[in-house]
Amino acid sequence: MTQITYELQARQQTSLTPRLQQSVKLLQMSTLDFSREVAEAIANNPFLEEPEESGSEEKSGKAEHGFDDAPAFADNEAAPAMEQYVDTDAGSEAAAPETEYLASSLADAPAYSGDYPTQRNSDQPDSDVGQWARSTGSLQESLRADLCSYQLNERERYLTEYIIEALDDDGYLRVPFSELASAQEFSHPASDEEWEIALRLVQQLGQPGLAARNLSECLTLQLKALPDHAPGKAIALRIVADAIERLGRCDYAGLAKALSCTEENIQEACVLIRTLSPRPGGQYSAVDPSCYVIPDAIVRKVGRLWVATSNEEATPRARLNSAYAQLFRQSRYGDRSLMAQALQEARWLMRSLEQRKSTIQLVAQAIVARQQTFFDYGEIALRPMMLSEIADELGMHESTISRATSNKYLASPRGIYEFKSFFSRELATQSGGTCSAVAVRALIQEMIDAEDPKEPLSDVVLARKLAREGVVVARRTVSKYRAQIKCPPADLRRRPSYPQP
Repeated sequence: MTQITYELQARQQTSLTPRLQQSVKLLQMSTLDFSREVAEAIANNPFLEEPEESGSEEKSGKAEHGFDDAPAFADNEAAPAMEQYVDTDAGSEAAAPETEYLASSLADAPAYSGDYPTQRNSDQPDSDVGQWARSTGSLQESLRADLCSYQLNERERYLTEYIIEALDDDGYLRVPFSELASAQEFSHPASDEEWEIALRLVQQLGQPGLAARNLSECLTLQLKALPDHAPGKAIALRIVADAIERLGRCDYAGLAKALSCTEENIQEACVLIRTLSPRPGGQYSAVDPSCYVIPDAIVRKVGRLWVATSNEEATPRARLNSAYAQLFRQSRYGDRSLMAQALQEARWLMRSLEQRKSTIQLVAQAIVARQQTFFDYGEIALRPMMLSEIADELGMHESTISRATSNKYLASPRGIYEFKSFFSRELATQSGGTCSAVAVRALIQEMIDAEDPKEPLSDVVLARKLAREGVVVARRTVSKYRAQIKCPPADLRRRPSYPQP
């Protein structure tokens, strides 16, 4: 007889409520993803709707439902604390008003239009995407348009189409002929000679240098397209064909010896090569609209202090639909369950939207308050800062600060910066103070920008110059920071002295 043993174990486990899960999800989203999420919720939930665009209608709606504009915060006023992630009255119908607005503009903050137009044509609908989006032709579309002027048979056209489709964003053909098309695509497999002929045809389309298989071929195609009397063309062709590695190392003396010519001729050829484009397909690359940055906060100077305010134009707007809310109140008890869940989800979303906006505003202002010198003097004055400092100041968990700074951007007179770029580890100085790693990288960039191009500063020299400034870092640390700012080593930064025209 089989004996079954049961064992009871007590275990603590943290679980997130649906409301908290939604708040965490929305907080971590970028502005674009957040806008799409809100638009999808409005489309799927009958209790949600977009507020009217007209300022008069918005004001009348607020007055009707008893809402006033949110007051602006003065410099000496403390920002309101963040609402707790606890829905104490989620089941109460009277807990939320019939109409709730997601965003209310600050009284003293001028509106910021983000990356969208503020003026529309009167004969166009409000959601006309054509106001701010435009069509950008791709590299493949441009080459196909040029290909239409050639009379090709079906097989030749297929070969050229496969090559055009295989070009990458830089305009290179990095796929071997054997992988462009399977043998079953043609009645008999295409030979290498046929592929070469089709490739030569594609290389004649569009800008010179397209459809090259490597950098040397790309530069050679561009040089051959230049007039024969271009100064330095003959030697430039020999350099890119046989000694491009020496050119990358800036070994001009070695080039002169290998090609049996004078350094003056090498310098003339190098000047010509520097006018060429190593990525000829870059100008055709279509820009994904989602890569545009819409700032979540805007930094302005008020008196002597920099202050962060929410970018109201980037915040999607939503409110409860009063008509459906009225129908819900008038429905019988048996029918209310059909709409109760949708109404509850709408209220949860409205509170999560306000939560997200409030949290990002608090985090942005806390960052700006600690980085006042950065907005005055730039990256060289960025002070070291950790996520834990902001978390302790605002009384939030460090993970909440991490989510509130992910994919969030801040617009300032110095440019647009990601929230996370203001956090940098601390480095000690000789005077006993501290500086940030970003400030050290800015110092290295300044030193490299001011160096003599003919005698660039090595990493050892950069470390010594930093030590004289009071910042003691090892040579390998300088090499790491130099690589982070995308500066090549000293031997690759060396430039020859060109003769005066």
